[in-house]
Amino acid sequence: MRLAELSWPDVPEPSVLVVPLGSCEQHGPHLPLDTDTRIAEALAAALVDRLGDGMVLGPTVGVGASGEHESFPGTLSIGTVVLEGVLVELVRSALPPPGSDRPRPFRGVVVVNGHGGNVEATTRAAALLTDEGRDVLVWHPRVPGGDSHAGATETSMLLHLCPEAVDLTRAEVGSTARWRDIGDAVRTSGLAAVSANGVLGDPTGATEEEGRRIFGMLVEQLCAAVDRWRDTLER
Repeated sequence: MRLAELSWPDVPEPSVLVVPLGSCEQHGPHLPLDTDTRIAEALAAALVDRLGDGMVLGPTVGVGASGEHESFPGTLSIGTVVLEGVLVELVRSALPPPGSDRPRPFRGVVVVNGHGGNVEATTRAAALLTDEGRDVLVWHPRVPGGDSHAGATETSMLLHLCPEAVDLTRAEVGSTARWRDIGDAVRTSGLAAVSANGVLGDPTGATEEEGRRIFGMLVEQLCAAVDRWRDTLER
């Protein structure tokens, strides 16, 4: 069920609003700028489909905090401070404060984040909203042993989700250094300082089969996390 396709009398009450959060940033020469957004949207849609009644898929926030990629053409970023504000106001609009006489069709909001650069903003926003008494969960995908950016992990996932968007003829190895060794340089000087092609990892061995496995694992993790969180709302 997609919120944008409903008229207001048809919004189910009470329900959980699921908001995909992505980015518009370079993902090497072989992946589209909206890679993180596609992954977040697919995970959020799978969550709504899996858990069914009481879940509504909200509109996507498709530009996030991507300043470290701004040396590459096409990257758009609203920065951490603005993104935090956007998320706070979005959730406030969906969840009136406790004791308010405003209609409250949603009993909680789940933000499915597909971009690591958004973590600081989502963490701050969730802390503030929780302090205000609003029920919000932010979930970030974690792939054990996965590479950081536009490598085999993301490339495999897109080969599974939307293979037409992947150009493997342009896939090439980027920086394979560990994040702990390059993270400070990326934060200080941008990703181009450590990878000329914008890739952190090696996408050349990516496969649809691996993407299907990773995506299935993440869907299971997401659904389990939301189930646990919903149980706390019902008590």
